[in-house]
Amino acid sequence: MARVIAPDLSSGEKPKGPASYFPSIEKTYGRPVQEWLDLAVAELDAGRPHMEVVGVLKDDHGLGHGHANAIVAYAKAKLAAG
Repeated sequence: MARVIAPDLSSGEKPKGPASYFPSIEKTYGRPVQEWLDLAVAELDAGRPHMEVVGVLKDDHGLGHGHANAIVAYAKAKLAAG
């Protein structure tokens, strides 16, 4: 399984794109973004399409739509970049 590494949010630099949601995700759900990325990558590796993975994060783990979509979009972009 591929692994997508979460960005370092402690640098003080404001994240851009989907990663801009990551500080709020950690604060809201009390778990590191790396855990959410690992879950999303596992689902993507299993062949699930983007919106199905968003649904898993929402339905099985209680994330809001925007937060789930940001996690999946970030994971997919990093996987595509190699």
